Amino acid sequence: MLKAQDWQTQIYLSGFGGKVPEINPDWVKLEATAAKKMSPSAASYIIGGAGLQDTMRSNRSDFEAYKILPRMLRDVSDSDTSIELFGQKFSSPFWLCPIGVLEMVHPEADKAVAKAAAACGIPYVFSNQASVPMETCAAAMGDQPRFFQLYWSKSRDLVASFVKRAEACGCAGIVLTLDTTLLGWRTRDLEIAFLPFLQGKGIAQYTSDPVFQAMLDAKLAEGNKTPRPKLSFELLNGLVSAVKRYPGKGFVKKLRSGRPMAAVQLFTQTYSNPAITWDDLAFLREQTTLPIILKGILHPDDASKTLDHGMDGIVVSNHGGRQVDGSISAIGALPGVVKAVAGRIPVILDSGIRGGADVFKALALGASAVGLGRPYVYGLTLGGEQGVYQVLRHLMADFELTMRLAGCRTVGEISLDNLQ
Repeated sequence: MLKAQDWQTQIYLSGFGGKVPEINPDWVKLEATAAKKMSPSAASYIIGGAGLQDTMRSNRSDFEAYKILPRMLRDVSDSDTSIELFGQKFSSPFWLCPIGVLEMVHPEADKAVAKAAAACGIPYVFSNQASVPMETCAAAMGDQPRFFQLYWSKSRDLVASFVKRAEACGCAGIVLTLDTTLLGWRTRDLEIAFLPFLQGKGIAQYTSDPVFQAMLDAKLAEGNKTPRPKLSFELLNGLVSAVKRYPGKGFVKKLRSGRPMAAVQLFTQTYSNPAITWDDLAFLREQTTLPIILKGILHPDDASKTLDHGMDGIVVSNHGGRQVDGSISAIGALPGVVKAVAGRIPVILDSGIRGGADVFKALALGASAVGLGRPYVYGLTLGGEQGVYQVLRHLMADFELTMRLAGCRTVGEISLDNLQ
């Protein structure tokens, strides 16, 4: 793997030969370019946030409250960006956040991301709302690290099945997302009345699951009790999409079976469960010996409860601003959570990470690692696997150079003394 200076030099030498980077290292321009290539529905779903999108803006602007205070003459001729997390050593202090329905921007979707993450040695958190089953992505990663994001469905049997599948395909932990028991008021999606799951997109973990298929058998045996909507072009388009995406061969055969649309209906009826409480975590712990990481923690008291219930890690996150508009930013919540945890379990930050300086600031405030979200999707949009790879290499180089220029040779040397 190229060090930061080598990656940087490679870019400059390519420029000397007349070639600029295919993936822009400026994340603002990267987003703008990717947005132009996306369909309107994809751009709304991936780039948009909840309500007035104040939380999304705060996730970025609140980083500005912290300034890096570089130190000089520290001999940073060599460096080590590796960290230890959940008993494993990783080459960089970040992982790829779970983002669903990636088929909206590239046909290889999650599989392309998995391959790029593996090439960089970066952990990838498989999305519960993936376009590609976790087993396929795991096979593409070989022995490289991965985790699985879990949404708590209304079926405990389905929850258990997802966990067992994650164990079987070599996931290093379960990342339980707590902040999406209901969909937030996502104005950009509502404006165009678009929810990708209704077209059979982003439900590959479900249609590939034996428990879900058994639930589907039972549903079909009961007969369709859902009123049929009025026929329209949009309805036919959604039906075709759902049939095409349902596993198996033969479009007509799948259509006649009724399973594709029944699967969509069953998913919408079961995928989230707003009734879960802290007491339900005991059931999850019974299902696995893997580390369980709670994603969506923002309040220090919830961080303390995470410890009380024997969980293994926390992701400080507001879901990239897609759930509660006006919420505290992730970076704003981080110090309180770190203080409450007091080093007893890892704390990972996501929501708002866009560059090496953000990574450095989060680590200085006590994060064990950070999660990268939307930018890698922009790379996927523009260049597939190679696009994701270049986004990751840009971020890795940016962070390494920032760390060294601030006077730190290792991640362990980064502390509050480096901030003002």
